[in-house]
Amino acid sequence: MLKLAIIGTNWITDQFIEAALQSKRYQLTAVYSRCRENAAQFAGKYASPALFDDFDAFASSSLIDVVYVASPNSFHAPQAIQLMEAGKHVIVEKPMAANFLQAQKMVETAQKHNVLMIEAYMSAHLPNFKILKESMPSIGPIRQGFITYCQYSSRYPKYLAGERPNTFEPTFANGSMVDIGFYCLSAAVELFGEPESLKAEAQLLESGVDGNGSVVLQYGNFNIVLQHSKTSNSYLQSEIQGEDGALLIDMISIAKKVTKFNRGSEVGIDLSVQQESNPMYYEAQEFADQIEKGHSDDNATQRSLIVARLLEEIRRQTGVVYPSDAN
Repeated sequence: MLKLAIIGTNWITDQFIEAALQSKRYQLTAVYSRCRENAAQFAGKYASPALFDDFDAFASSSLIDVVYVASPNSFHAPQAIQLMEAGKHVIVEKPMAANFLQAQKMVETAQKHNVLMIEAYMSAHLPNFKILKESMPSIGPIRQGFITYCQYSSRYPKYLAGERPNTFEPTFANGSMVDIGFYCLSAAVELFGEPESLKAEAQLLESGVDGNGSVVLQYGNFNIVLQHSKTSNSYLQSEIQGEDGALLIDMISIAKKVTKFNRGSEVGIDLSVQQESNPMYYEAQEFADQIEKGHSDDNATQRSLIVARLLEEIRRQTGVVYPSDAN
């Protein structure tokens, strides 16, 4: 059983811990937070993990095999690199880094120290996302697609009231594209590979990050349009169109339902299977397999690097700059 440690005390950390414990492949042994009181309050929900507020002591602890890093985005690279240098495997919440150079260094550090570094992109491990990918040939040559994730942020009212929540702060390498647009972009790269080029537009908030935007990925014979927003909701499904039909996905991040329409038919075919209620369960299982085998998924690593490079280009085109870009 893998000795699991956690950085971060938010809802997504709870969700990953629940998935990890459900998989019966991990034991929660340590929690790190810069504020020991926060660590104690969070850890109180679980079976007595060790508490750390000193990162050096945390990184060198023998209580830990693998660390799930769910700190603010700007901390991902420096924390993951120090952990890997100390011989720990790391599962880094998406996006894996604030910029492409950081992502490259993380991959190089993992290779140098013979540990695994995995980006926690859960969608690719979901049964229904795999069904989507496997069903692509059945709709013929791809002609266009639309992938959307627009969700009004629960923190946006605080931002409008004059507060500066982390999710809208460039200091923490945040914004709509890297937060939820990430799922759209990663899905496109997982399904179609690296685009030949892209065009991006965004509406920037006063803080300097994007509140919403769109990206056109150009693949030669077809384009894929991405739409993302943390300042509005959308009720549309994502759709991949081919000459012989179309595939619809209700939510690109968790893929609860995949529907196929054959050309000439108005009746959709439900391709979906029942998934675990916690969508992180599947990635927790996959990551445990990789760690125990001592070999990461090279294709997933390359996808992560491609996405990191594309995210940086999207920010360049839309004018989103992070302080961490100087590092």
